[in-house]
Amino acid sequence: MTITVRSPAFENGATIPTRYTCDGENMAPELEWTGAPEGTRSFAVIVEDPDAPSGIFRHWGIHGISLRHDRLPEGIKGGAQVHNDFGNARYDGPMPPEGHGVHHYHFKVLALDVETLSLPDAAKVADLWRAVDGHILDQGEVVGLYER
Repeated sequence: MTITVRSPAFENGATIPTRYTCDGENMAPELEWTGAPEGTRSFAVIVEDPDAPSGIFRHWGIHGISLRHDRLPEGIKGGAQVHNDFGNARYDGPMPPEGHGVHHYHFKVLALDVETLSLPDAAKVADLWRAVDGHILDQGEVVGLYER
């Protein structure tokens, strides 16, 4: 991976502050990235928790992020967001079951070789994964931890 992803809100492998979880303000943390490969035409961001009892739980999906951008601001609203596994077309932060241990939240930035993706209004993060298949030039991630 050549894309380096970081968040001013938490260090890679550190605890996500409560304000970015469902126990707090439930706002998306700021994300920054560098190192997009040549040929990148847009970015997508996907947040997943592979530690969920039911398997991978998807907290956020946003695509169509312009090549001119190298960050998403804290609490971003709008944009081409797809439905997460809560059923919302927005960021919904960590909310692991109490007593289930530490969960790892992977904030993934994907460099794509297309500017836009054609997805229906009711698209889910799983649909976004299918749409980017074959269009990912590179990706990077920052991982945050959260436990209740």
